[in-house]
Amino acid sequence: MAETRLPSALQGLRIPMIAAPLFIISVPELVIAQCKAGIVGSFPALNAREADGDPPLLEAWLTRISEELDRHNQANPDQPAAPFAVNQIVHRSNVRLDRDLEICARHKVPIWITSLGARVEVNEAAHSCGGVVLHDIINNTFARKAIEKGADGLVAVAAGAGGHAGQQSPFALIREIREWFDGPLALSGAIATGEALLAARAMGADFGYVGSPFIATDEANAVQGYKDMIVDSGAEDIVYSSLFTGVWGNYLRGSVEAAGMDPDNLPVANASSMNFSFGSSKPKAWKTIWGSGQGIGAVKSVEPAGAIVERIAEEYAAAGARLAQDFQG
Repeated sequence: MAETRLPSALQGLRIPMIAAPLFIISVPELVIAQCKAGIVGSFPALNAREADGDPPLLEAWLTRISEELDRHNQANPDQPAAPFAVNQIVHRSNVRLDRDLEICARHKVPIWITSLGARVEVNEAAHSCGGVVLHDIINNTFARKAIEKGADGLVAVAAGAGGHAGQQSPFALIREIREWFDGPLALSGAIATGEALLAARAMGADFGYVGSPFIATDEANAVQGYKDMIVDSGAEDIVYSSLFTGVWGNYLRGSVEAAGMDPDNLPVANASSMNFSFGSSKPKAWKTIWGSGQGIGAVKSVEPAGAIVERIAEEYAAAGARLAQDFQG
């Protein structure tokens, strides 16, 4: 696929990779490190939480990220930073949405990632400042709805992804989407190595969407126990449940056990229990029940975010070279 078919904000990355917005964990330090390493860094707007009566923290975060990346680009014109993205939770319970949309439009956020509902007015807000919208979906039906409502691209959240994840094989999901959609497409689901990134490209995705490995980084806003559990765990240690947010997702078995629950016998929650209103009790569950995807077997230590990008970039190049040699042979 020619990169020139993509919007300019998604061109010129060091490797075709977007860092997933991690609830609570993705903060300016992590986003800046990801962008400086040459991939799209991102954070959920709801991570920027201020006390009642204080100025919106989202304003300060966007200013800090933009200014730091501008300084980097001026000092490194031959290796500029990648652009950043902000994730908006579009669910009706997010009472901050309108305010956050206005702030992001005013700051001309280059990439918008939308979740839990496709809404025309959100896409229009992004487009008003020249932003590109990627909407995350778990099946082909939701993909079509997102594009019909004005999203520019898609994040296909397949089986094995961290946090809110679908159950479909990436082979099936990407193929069905590519039968009718030729725009920007990222794949999420256990992409933690360069080999997995190359496989995503071979299937038809433009980008790998990588989240869980960045939990075990120096810059991540995660407690040490969470980072250590990522390092010590593998695919067998992931539990799929709807209990904690009302949406099906993947979580670390050890964190569920530490909370006094049996990970093999969790009740099913109704989707009506979803609540993303600021200050609600729901997000607090994420502090002790830790999300993760199935690809964490590739994470061997806690390290800087840039080191993860470097490793995946080296693996990606090596895997491509091996395949090229096989085809030539």
